[in-house]
Amino acid sequence: MAYTEDWVVRRAREAYENGRASFDMTPERTALLVIDMQDEFVRPGWSPYWVPAATRMAPRLRQLIEDCRAASIPVIWTLFDDTHLGLDRPHALRFLPHADTAWRRPGPAEVWAPMGRRPDEVVIRKPSYGAFYDTPLDTMLRNLGRDTVIVTGTLTNYCCGTTARQAYERGYKVVFGSDTTATDDESRQEPELAVLRKGFALVLSAEEITDRLTVAAPAGGGGASVG
Repeated sequence: MAYTEDWVVRRAREAYENGRASFDMTPERTALLVIDMQDEFVRPGWSPYWVPAATRMAPRLRQLIEDCRAASIPVIWTLFDDTHLGLDRPHALRFLPHADTAWRRPGPAEVWAPMGRRPDEVVIRKPSYGAFYDTPLDTMLRNLGRDTVIVTGTLTNYCCGTTARQAYERGYKVVFGSDTTATDDESRQEPELAVLRKGFALVLSAEEITDRLTVAAPAGGGGASVG
């Protein structure tokens, strides 16, 4: 067969737009990652890093969190915070446009209160975009016996997308929330989803995730948490 330019471009485009990873989701092998739903990104008007789309998306994510708790799926939260006096943060961040403001959070980063984090759910304070970079996340997931992660939160094309790629590279099955992630320029949402869809993750809506978990859940149930 001759692989023409038209053929390879059409094949790539189909995968970007409609590709679906073929793995199944099993609740007892899955963990929910809630990435950086913290005050500076989600609390309206509180910081120059506010992501309005994340505020709008938050109720949908809150419902998915409840659905995962009901399916005994551990919920792990992350915060992009000032850790170890900044000595563990990638050195180049200070030179990038993302850091072009003098605003500083007044104290340690906190999960936005309306998200309803429970005291018995783990919070990981991370120094960079990806949740696996210099954190115990990989160890926690392996101790929990989880080989599948659902990535949600903000920003889609920074901390969430980087976490999805890091999880993929570590051998995890990655489910990425198409409508439970958000970014600061909504025109960037679908391009990031397209790349993840083609090469890194199973991209699903909150409704699709819940439907799959409900079908796969064993009889009985009851929430579980991570302490």
